[in-house]
Amino acid sequence: MEITGFFTAIIIGLIIGALGRLVVPGRQRIPILLTLAIGVVAALLGTLVAGLLGVDDTRGIDWIELFIQIAFAAVGVSLLASTYGRRR
Repeated sequence: MEITGFFTAIIIGLIIGALGRLVVPGRQRIPILLTLAIGVVAALLGTLVAGLLGVDDTRGIDWIELFIQIAFAAVGVSLLASTYGRRR
């Protein structure tokens, strides 16, 4: 991953975190900054997995990569919301 790809993943990750939170049903009692951090990690992991699957560089919008990233964000938000909610 090049440096521009890293910064793009961070920016897209902020959006991915919000989308991941929207995909998870119910109310999540985690701070928005934590959701955005999950999105950044999900974007980086999604880009890595898409690269391993060979779908990271397609013509136009990389829909498969985007869906992988949103899935990682949804799983991350769901897992963290369940543990964070119990802790408080």
